[in-house]
Amino acid sequence: MPADGDADRQTNLPSSPLPATPIPTANGNANGIGSLPMNSNFRLRLNPRQDHQPESYEDLQSEFTPLLFSSLERYLPPNLLNVTRDTKHRYMREVLRRYSTEGERNRVQKHREYRMRIISNYQPLYRDLYKLNATNFFTPSFIKAFMVGDHIRDESIKSIMSEPAPGVYTFNMLQPHFCEMLVAEVENFEKWILETKFRVMRPNTMNKFGAVLDDFGMDAMLEKLMEDFIRHISKIFFADVGGFALDSHHGFVVEYGFNRDIELGFHVDDSEVTLNVCLGKQFSGGELYFRGVRCDKHMNTEALPEEIFDYSHVPGHAIIHRGRHRHGARATTAGQRINLLLWCRSSVFRELRKHQKGFVSWCGECQRERRERLHQAVTAKKVELFRGQGEAAS
Repeated sequence: MPADGDADRQTNLPSSPLPATPIPTANGNANGIGSLPMNSNFRLRLNPRQDHQPESYEDLQSEFTPLLFSSLERYLPPNLLNVTRDTKHRYMREVLRRYSTEGERNRVQKHREYRMRIISNYQPLYRDLYKLNATNFFTPSFIKAFMVGDHIRDESIKSIMSEPAPGVYTFNMLQPHFCEMLVAEVENFEKWILETKFRVMRPNTMNKFGAVLDDFGMDAMLEKLMEDFIRHISKIFFADVGGFALDSHHGFVVEYGFNRDIELGFHVDDSEVTLNVCLGKQFSGGELYFRGVRCDKHMNTEALPEEIFDYSHVPGHAIIHRGRHRHGARATTAGQRINLLLWCRSSVFRELRKHQKGFVSWCGECQRERRERLHQAVTAKKVELFRGQGEAAS
């Protein structure tokens, strides 16, 4: 997988046996190239070819998400960028299989079977929710920000965003009717669970209530949401954590209130970028509190004054932030609060992180330490200069 370095360099991947694969030239002709030997080192570029337009893999059946292939395609060697889609798909699939263990592949297959059992038995309440319809889902201001020319889209998106704290952005996103429909759909799913006594997986290890939307058929809709909207927002504000290469997601709804979860402890998300949208209903409390972005090394360091921020939920309004932005949720003291969350991930960034050492640009504490080292170096240089001037004068 890619690592930091010059864009024209390549990185060796593990050399495990692979079926010989003809590697065509840029025009798709394999003449003169021949088959690679069984133990050949397959390679990917260290940095993506940003001007390359990847193909869509939505219609292909695979154990990996289609967006992953589209994201990875920019890292292919130059002689593979313009070959047939099938050739690229087979090449990337074998690369990915080297990075996933047999146990992981078995886990993915079992989860796929689990989802199919739900989808084949659960009857949706509102089928319109299962296919993205921007006009029916989003507020006019949100849609308008994206429906402009490429050359002004970034500025248009920035115009609807507020940044109440560093790295935390808020905006009006969902229509009230969509929020009501989604809440009703989740309640209908919960009713089906009770009636059938079907054992479901909850959203994460910290929430005992809520539903994974991907598991009962909304994965395609949420993937489209990430691909068409959230990835563009993330490219603008979160490029330093892979926002330009989001290729998978985990979408779910959480529920807080009486007979539900009450609060959520201090944590970070298993995501590069997190979208959090309040769906309703009537409630008091439940504020989010943020305490700065941290890398693994500095996870337990104190928050700086400028990193302390509390956010009160408003139905239909979204908040988006880095997954490594430390946060928690205060107790919901009355009523019921329901939120939609989309954890967006980048396999490319996760691979890059394995090769990062020392300073991490998105970590608040790394930045503070760097500023302190720079200050110390400047101070030491001043002392040295003054000492030299004093010796010269004497």
